[in-house]
Amino acid sequence: MNRIPFEELKMMLSGVLVRLGFAQERAERCAQLFAETTRDGVYTHGVARFPRFVAMIRNGSVDVHAEPVLKTRLGAVERWDGCRGPGNLNAEFCMERAIALGRVQGVGCVALGNTNHWMRGGTYGWQAAEARLIGMCWTNTMPNMPPWGGLDPVLGNNPLVIGVPRAKRPVVLDTAMSQFSYGALEGYRTRGEQLPVPGGFDGEGELTRDPAAIEKSQRVLPAGYWKGSGISIVLDMMGAMLGLGLATHQLGNDPLRETGISQVFLAVDPAAFGSADERERIADAIVSSVERCTPAEAGRRVRCPGERTLRAREENTRLGLPVDAELWKQILGM
Repeated sequence: MNRIPFEELKMMLSGVLVRLGFAQERAERCAQLFAETTRDGVYTHGVARFPRFVAMIRNGSVDVHAEPVLKTRLGAVERWDGCRGPGNLNAEFCMERAIALGRVQGVGCVALGNTNHWMRGGTYGWQAAEARLIGMCWTNTMPNMPPWGGLDPVLGNNPLVIGVPRAKRPVVLDTAMSQFSYGALEGYRTRGEQLPVPGGFDGEGELTRDPAAIEKSQRVLPAGYWKGSGISIVLDMMGAMLGLGLATHQLGNDPLRETGISQVFLAVDPAAFGSADERERIADAIVSSVERCTPAEAGRRVRCPGERTLRAREENTRLGLPVDAELWKQILGM
């Protein structure tokens, strides 16, 4: 495992993107988003996903020149066409639009259709929370999860992100509708680890903690069983209906051609609802009540969402971003 300084990694990725046709400024911003994801410890969706992103550019799924186009505006609501441009740039732009609307209207809602994979969804929850707004966003995905009671992967694991601002430390939830995302399964498999709890079914239809068996069967377990299955369905419906992009069942199952997807971005300005002191008091009390909980395992502590991200961010900024040696060699070769 190599430790690469943040700016060196960003420069290398942006250089690759410029060679692929990106304008310099957009290449640097796109590279920054990839590097920040690895810096924050979400290794499966950062630099590790960059070769797949490059492959999608090369096969025409991602248009490096495309930028979002406004289709509908009605007060605090907008709909944009992503024109199959880079998914992380499209998503960051749309959350920024939702934030701008929220600051004026109290709430902003931006629907995005015809876009690409947004990489780490938590990026846009942090974006809103660090702007001092409550953010919520979700995306549909290619079909990769069976509905509860079914055998065929016809649902997406449709990540849902919620970011809540707080002076001491934002609380940011980034969760797929499967018990473990496919990126998480890949991470456990490559480390040679079993899952901490069952995450799907093996080829014989038995619940298992073996990530490789689940990847092979394509039967990940919906989070909360029927609950995650139901939430996945309604997130897909709302995303496709509002963004007028593709629904999960229209996307096919080739991860290198997962394009045309639908997303929704919401931002709420809490200043419209009460004083900052009162909001901080409420947030701090909730976080404290969670952190005071007696841990189930001795030596461990109960955490709120986002705490681990900040810890990884500090460590990787100080030591350099961890990048697999073979992956780094591959990127250098680009």
